[in-house]
Amino acid sequence: MVSRRAFLIALAGAPLAACNNTHTAGLPSGGGEASWYTGTMPDHPFPIPLVDRRYLPAEYLPQTVSYQRGERPGTVIVDIDQRYLYFVEGDGTAIRYAVGVGRQGFSWSGAAYVGRKSVWPSWTPTSNMVRLIPGLPRYASAGIDNPLGARALYLYQGGRDILFRIHGTNEPWKIGQAASSGCIRMLNEDVVDLYDRVPVGATVLVKRGGRYRA
Repeated sequence: MVSRRAFLIALAGAPLAACNNTHTAGLPSGGGEASWYTGTMPDHPFPIPLVDRRYLPAEYLPQTVSYQRGERPGTVIVDIDQRYLYFVEGDGTAIRYAVGVGRQGFSWSGAAYVGRKSVWPSWTPTSNMVRLIPGLPRYASAGIDNPLGARALYLYQGGRDILFRIHGTNEPWKIGQAASSGCIRMLNEDVVDLYDRVPVGATVLVKRGGRYRA
């Protein structure tokens, strides 16, 4: 078995290719990973560790903001440059969440839709990841240590899974960073909230430079 730390280190260096302007450069001093959490939120089949928001900027709290850019209600907008995800509501507002995005060379932009959703998803590395890191586990079951976290929204184009996801994370200190291999990372408690709002089939626009098309 590969240890959790070795697994996460390997995963951080692998392109999902398919799945640093930072406010939080790493773990808080003195406490390690555990110090990022305070209590849990009930969920099935695992409770969700709640992040101590004192370690994140106040603007990273989910909040309703003015949003009048023309997208239809129910659309999900990811702003790669600003590190925010917006869920568009029908009254000129949107719910805004802080996210982590793909690091340079792995970030993706474009139009897609939610092809399916999963509660406490399992994870299987792509063949490219296995090729680059031969010792990488071939499968991770659902749970707190799983890199997809508590929920995942799978992005599709034309009926095909494009291997990018919006998902939870067990590395909350990387929210606001360009550190993933292309997927959009959210705090687990935030992705649960988004999951409950977004149906299968919802449009997802991932923008860079204010545009989702080249």
